[in-house]
Amino acid sequence: MKIACLAGDGIGPEIMAEARKVLDALALDGVIVEDADVGGAGYHKHGHPLPPATLELAKSADAVLFGAVGDPSCDNLERHLRPEQAILGLRQALTLFANLRPATMFPGLEDLSALRPEVAREIDLLIVRELNGDVYFGEKAIRRLDDGRRQGFDLMSYAEDEVRRIAHVAFRAAQGRGGRLCSVDKANVLETSQLWRDVVVEVSAEYPDVELSHMYVDNAAMQLVRNPGQFDVVVTGNLFGDILSDQASMCVGSIGLLASASLGETQTAYGTKGLYEPIHGSAPDIAGQGKANPLAMILSLAMMLRHSFSLEAEAARIEAAVAKTLADGIKGADLGGSAGTAEIGDAVLARL
Repeated sequence: MKIACLAGDGIGPEIMAEARKVLDALALDGVIVEDADVGGAGYHKHGHPLPPATLELAKSADAVLFGAVGDPSCDNLERHLRPEQAILGLRQALTLFANLRPATMFPGLEDLSALRPEVAREIDLLIVRELNGDVYFGEKAIRRLDDGRRQGFDLMSYAEDEVRRIAHVAFRAAQGRGGRLCSVDKANVLETSQLWRDVVVEVSAEYPDVELSHMYVDNAAMQLVRNPGQFDVVVTGNLFGDILSDQASMCVGSIGLLASASLGETQTAYGTKGLYEPIHGSAPDIAGQGKANPLAMILSLAMMLRHSFSLEAEAARIEAAVAKTLADGIKGADLGGSAGTAEIGDAVLARL
């Protein structure tokens, strides 16, 4: 089982170290872990945020464990050389089109949510976000109009096959959870969203055991803070999913608790090839200080074991150890506690 370990920038190396300790503690047979530079680290050492050797390693691996990218010293570089382009490049090169972001309220953390405790404790949802289309990958430019004014544009588009494949992922996820799927779009004003809705309805005929509903994205944003317990699985496009999944992170108390899986269609001998990462970013303001919360990184490891290596029991052990760590009051600064990065990692190990 070959794992490409890309720690990246900022707090990435610190949180990755804790996840690696957990992986080592499982003592799995036949695991090979290889490290490589990515993001700002890749640019400073190799002149590109996604060096050729890193890309080749990711392609040859069964799964990619990813820390974070983002380096303020690279902010003035041309866009294609900025650290963030590394993750976009990996998604494209590995054809990772489905991003799974679970948001679950851990018992005892309800008071940390921006929502009322009785509302927050009902949160247990999964956001399935399409990753390879929408405005992020459409034609884009800044151009000069005939009258001299500058105009920026980004093309939003989806082909029906792109919608169909993400819809299948979402319906299958709903079958494994509560059997409810909410498709989020803006079909009242966007033709792209109208096609999205039409295709999702077509795919739903293959999943009679899943209850399908639709919601405009502005209403979904309101409902996520008003009554998040109504959601089981949410499927949406790249732009809307980016925003809603970050909103969900604050509903559960901290972005430092949310893991994610980016999956494609490639099947290995063990499971589905994917890239796994916390959603919180590189946090350069606290990098190197031992303050980062590694739990989202550790939970990303659990998702990797589940989806790419079919090791459900080991994934569940990690998640239970994280939940027990939090229940025992061991929390980082993002959760109002004082525990440092290594202390939190050691606590998870002890409970594993």
